[in-house]
Amino acid sequence: MKKTWSILLTLVLSVGLLAGCGNDDKFTDSGAANGGSEGSQDKKRIALVLPEKIGVNPFFALMDEGLQKAAADFNVEVKTIESTDPASIEQNLRTAVAEKYDLIITSTFQMEDALKKVAPENPDVPFAIIDTVVDLPNVRSVGFREHEAAYLLGAAAGLATKTNKVGNVVANDIPIMHKYMTGFEEGAKSVNPNIEIFVNFVGGFDDPAKAKELALLQNSKGADFVAGMSAVGDLGVFEAAKEKGFFTSGQDTDNTEPEHVVLAQLKGTDAVVYETVKDFAEGNYTFDIRDYGLKEGAVGLTYVTHESKTPLNPFIGQDIVDQLKVISDDIIAGKIKVTNALEQN
Repeated sequence: MKKTWSILLTLVLSVGLLAGCGNDDKFTDSGAANGGSEGSQDKKRIALVLPEKIGVNPFFALMDEGLQKAAADFNVEVKTIESTDPASIEQNLRTAVAEKYDLIITSTFQMEDALKKVAPENPDVPFAIIDTVVDLPNVRSVGFREHEAAYLLGAAAGLATKTNKVGNVVANDIPIMHKYMTGFEEGAKSVNPNIEIFVNFVGGFDDPAKAKELALLQNSKGADFVAGMSAVGDLGVFEAAKEKGFFTSGQDTDNTEPEHVVLAQLKGTDAVVYETVKDFAEGNYTFDIRDYGLKEGAVGLTYVTHESKTPLNPFIGQDIVDQLKVISDDIIAGKIKVTNALEQN
């Protein structure tokens, strides 16, 4: 996977990518390695403030990886601040401002309210937020076209299913998750009009037990493929697939396994954080709204747009992969228009 995302970084850097993240109390500080935690006068200092603890959520872990790589490549001091609970989010942003970081990066809808308070109060401080939009003059916003990769995932499920029944175990019934669900449904029905799609909501991003229960429910109704769309909850979906012998997919990183986790919908959060730091370190930082998808290599699907170390499972098979590559090319070329649920009335 490291090799895969190295390729992604090269791709992304060629078009100019960027981003930010969110978490609290605990932090990793590369200041000592770069001349002391107080900061060197000739080095820029960048903080990544996360809305929760990194834990096992690959979304935030990747962001931290991108930050650390950028620190080494561009000779900047960085600090990752993880939020231990929702109440600490705003305070952590204010702490980063008080500590006079030159750029503060954060992420996801969880950080929106806090950033909308803190950024206007500090108009001279540059901010970035990834995976959502905060339209303020001192904030750069970065979004992903996840619906494009979800379309590929849905098409894969529609082509591979033997029962014509598949499922989605989704974290929450919130707008951003509908980008995944709508893209998946469009992709599945484009190749298999008779497919039935079960959708259940976990109620959070970190509940593997509930996610497992829902995956088992969908399988009991005939779903032979269940897409995990529940962050840490996907671990429960994977367990259910192993126990009952159905197939599943994960999110963000390549968490495929040979027997049951047969696909992963990818999201290069490490690459966008890296590019955000690169722009700032090289004096090319702008405040705007950016959007990245299949064309930029920022989202994708294992075996189709990105290589995987895990052997391709026969449930998917090379013939389906070849069909999906054509679909991916058609999305990039604009021949297929995938609905962005956030833009629907």
